[in-house]
Amino acid sequence: MRSLHSRVRIVWLFQAAFTSALLAAIVAAVDAFLLEIGMWLPVTTFLGLFALTGIHGLLRYRVWRYEIREDELYLERGVLTRVKTVVPFVRIQHVDARRSPLERLTGLASTVVYTAGSRGADVTVPGLTPDGADELQRRLKALATATEGDDAV
Repeated sequence: MRSLHSRVRIVWLFQAAFTSALLAAIVAAVDAFLLEIGMWLPVTTFLGLFALTGIHGLLRYRVWRYEIREDELYLERGVLTRVKTVVPFVRIQHVDARRSPLERLTGLASTVVYTAGSRGADVTVPGLTPDGADELQRRLKALATATEGDDAV
């Protein structure tokens, strides 16, 4: 089983801070126009949400694992609800390696696996190095192609 790169915690903490700040700003706007309680409510909202989502991100890192098996991609993740996902190579339609601006800033990338019969990305493996994401993409493509033939991916 392989784990994610430790820098993914920075990405998840930044996302937690951004979400917390956005919700605190909404609370501040509501407070300013309707409640007029003071700044303690938005500050408390930010700190509380950031603590919860930040801890969730750190715990999520400890649980996230993936493995390429003989005929499938296997993933384990989830803090409150554990999710175990099996993606058979025969179901893989295409595989993308992507880098969001925050991932580029932290030197990370993600691999996105699309499967037959889905409307969108079925599986995303975050927190990989750019070379690791490219390698996972190439390996999954090769394994899917070997499983189904040349038109599998």
